[in-house]
Amino acid sequence: MQVDIDLQFATKEPIENFPTLEKITLWATTALEIGGRKADSEITVRMVDSDEIHELNNHYRHVDRPTNILSFPFELPEGVDDLPLLGDLVICKEVLERECKEQNKTLEEHFCHLIIHGCLHLLGYDHIEDVDAQEMEPLEIKALAKLGFKNPYEEE
Repeated sequence: MQVDIDLQFATKEPIENFPTLEKITLWATTALEIGGRKADSEITVRMVDSDEIHELNNHYRHVDRPTNILSFPFELPEGVDDLPLLGDLVICKEVLERECKEQNKTLEEHFCHLIIHGCLHLLGYDHIEDVDAQEMEPLEIKALAKLGFKNPYEEE
């Protein structure tokens, strides 16, 4: 399986302060493999500031605050079933940095977790209902462990 990432930056923050395209591709590939994807995939990953993610969160989820990540699965047109497009992930580093301080995490491990989390959403996994979370979270944990990161759901 080949995973192509279209990495976009819509923030004033220097590009050097973000994970590399290679890391993001590795994280996404790991998530998709563990999530059961076998076909080639294309994902747009867009790094934004808190104003943009706040606006998107308010418009699409009706939540009036910035968030760490939003996932937008691509919906295939009727009659088309073989495009590799999975969707878009929109990430706000400002929110991630705040969460890292609150949760005592490194920025890299939090970025990795959210890329995995977002990719699983693109595959149709969810966590709104407990039964769905019980299916999704073990996949996140497995992908993170494969990449050398700890379980983000364990209390320290």
